[in-house]
Amino acid sequence: MTNDSESFDAIASLLEKYSNAHGVSGNEDEIGRLLKEDLKGCADEIKFDALGSLIAVRKGSSPNGPTIMLAAHMDEIGLMVKYIDENGFLRFAKFGGWFDQTLLNQRVIVHGSKGDIYGVIGSKPPHVMTPEDAKSPVKHKDMFIDVGAKNAEDVKNLGIEPGTYITTDRSFAKLANNRVTGKCFDNRAGVALMVEVMRRLKGKDIKATVYAVGTVQEEVGLKGAKTAAYASNADVALALDTTVPGDHPGITKLDSPLEIGKGPIVAISDASGRGLIAHPQVVKWLRESAEKIEVDVQLGVGEGGTTDASAIHLTKEGIPTGTVQIATRYIHSPVEVIDLADIENSVQLVVAAIERAHKYFTKKNE
Repeated sequence: MTNDSESFDAIASLLEKYSNAHGVSGNEDEIGRLLKEDLKGCADEIKFDALGSLIAVRKGSSPNGPTIMLAAHMDEIGLMVKYIDENGFLRFAKFGGWFDQTLLNQRVIVHGSKGDIYGVIGSKPPHVMTPEDAKSPVKHKDMFIDVGAKNAEDVKNLGIEPGTYITTDRSFAKLANNRVTGKCFDNRAGVALMVEVMRRLKGKDIKATVYAVGTVQEEVGLKGAKTAAYASNADVALALDTTVPGDHPGITKLDSPLEIGKGPIVAISDASGRGLIAHPQVVKWLRESAEKIEVDVQLGVGEGGTTDASAIHLTKEGIPTGTVQIATRYIHSPVEVIDLADIENSVQLVVAAIERAHKYFTKKNE
């Protein structure tokens, strides 16, 4: 495994930019603009599909080389204004898989039509709580956002209305031992990984054609992956995403034997097989590519969530698909933690796999 500080710095810079940006499902425009800018020197063609997914195409050197789809979802979990009461407090709907208690007393950004407005998710002070209040977790439907408004008309004048998107106000920060924290590493870590892969492919003689796709609306139904996979007509696909490790208090190795800092995760299955069961040839391709460059990988067998791979592998007549994942602590919270070495080694693995893809996959007869 690598320990190159320059590589870590480059990855940290990418991850900071994408983590600090905002893009709830259905509102990924800012992430798409950043991604287009970062990929324009690495691709022969860049376009957006009708749903908003970015598709960057790097043509291979061989007309018989396979087409590889890399998919990294651009969206993050977030909130949306649902109702504004007469006193100017906002009630909201959740977009994506939130645990309600991670929302309480967070500072948020309300992305109004006249500009961003800061707000806080308020709560009853402990001074006036009854014993029953203190024992009961607060549900999101009982929470509210205070933007400092005096009444509903005041909120309207700020450019806020039902349908306005909301994100948490958290910034990227470095921890010890090349570990970092921030919001929405799920899946801005996958986006950063994809960008760095495309950068390192530049100038290489690659037989395969690569579709680097920033998908939309993954957190609310794998929607962008469905349309983008159809357009790519790929021979093989990899979803680049994050997953849950079992290496901190509150979770055990029986829940997840994965660890941060122990290398990329090659998913064998997720959602107990209801999502993706990785194609055996894809698993072989990834594992042998990792062995070739002496990068350790972890094998993932998940029982909970799934990724864009679930939608991709069922497209058209079927696409052999796998997932390269990065172990991420406290996933679906505003304080996720990741090890930069895992991203760097994931980059090395995916680059090596793309270089060798023609040995494992062939172009479809069209």
